[in-house]
Parts: sequence; C-alpha cells; structure tokens
Amino acid sequence: MTLQISRNIEIDDKWLEEAFIRASGPGGQNVNKVASAVQLRFDLEGCDTIPPDVKARARRIAGSRLTKDGHILIEAQQFRRQEANREDARKRLIDLLRKALVPPKARKKTAPSRAQKAKRLDAKKRRGDIKKMRGKIPE
Repeated sequence: MTLQISRNIEIDDKWLEEAFIRASGPGGQNVNKVASAVQLRFDLEGCDTIPPDVKARARRIAGSRLTKDGHILIEAQQFRRQEANREDARKRLIDLLRKALVPPKARKKTAPSRAQKAKRLDAKKRRGDIKKMRGKIPE
C-alpha cells in the first residue's frame, strides 16, 4: 500500500513504521487496557521518492517532530479506535508533506517612495521641535 502525496510523489509503506501505544487522558478502564494511540514514524532521509528541496522544507515544517536520525514522528490519540487514529496520523503526515511541496514565494525588494521618506523626515523634525520646546527658558 502507498500514500499518495501528489500526482507524481507517493510513499511506499516500507518507509513507514507504526507502533500502537496507550493513549493518555480520560477514558476510564479502556485507556488503561487498550493501545489505541498510534505513533507513526516516517523515514524522511531514507525515502528516495521525495525530491531534496521538498525534504528540506519538510524538515523545517516538521520542527520538533523530526528526530536526529531524520524520521518524522507523528502521534495520534484523538480517537478511541485504533484504526481511526491510524488514519488520522497518516492524514497529518500527508498534509505536512503537501505543505512542503509548495515552494515559498520569492521576496521582492521594495524601497519607500520619495513622499514616504519626506513624510517620515517631517514627522521626525516636528517631534524634535516639540522636544526642544521642553528645555529651560533662557533668561
């Protein structure tokens, strides 16, 4: 089975590792007995279907979810059912990777207009004049 990220990028299940753990929080006896939370581990560095520029952006987006060995770790424990948490974790991984597909917009340098510069200097001059008026009055 594969995860479809975009038209030309898909992730094979060999890059994914799932572990089922006990969820934290309320839930009574069920939470103490059933391992319904999912810990999804994706080998970002090892995956060869993702281009290097997308990997770099994914590393930045993943933030603290990225481990030292280059794995993205996603924990899902919102639902009581293991299967629902599994789907949620996979959906969150897909969303993260789709965000990484979009290259950032290039910043265009802009300079203030002549009128803006004049307005700023005029405001500075006025403020300076006000401060001058606060001084002691010569006798």
